[in-house]
Amino acid sequence: MSGAFVNPLSRGTPGVVSKARAIKQWTRERLALPGEAVVSVNELACYLPGCPPKETVVLVMLDGRTVQVSIHKAMQQVTEDDIVDAFAREHGRENGS
Repeated sequence: MSGAFVNPLSRGTPGVVSKARAIKQWTRERLALPGEAVVSVNELACYLPGCPPKETVVLVMLDGRTVQVSIHKAMQQVTEDDIVDAFAREHGRENGS
């Protein structure tokens, strides 16, 4: 038996958990979310032609409503400005822009 345990669910990238926490915090602060809001951050891989290799998806769930935004960058590359821009674009779509 091997001496080191390998977690099959591990993302394999150092700092992913701390980056996800930072993205959640930025989202809460910039959207002025109440404490009961749920913020979820995930990194997804895409294998379709023309699709970026990785994207970061942020979900905000509050009062029975869910808002999802996609940022076409790996989670480690996402900045606070990316969060602001993604939610501004989503807000524009909701208002028919």
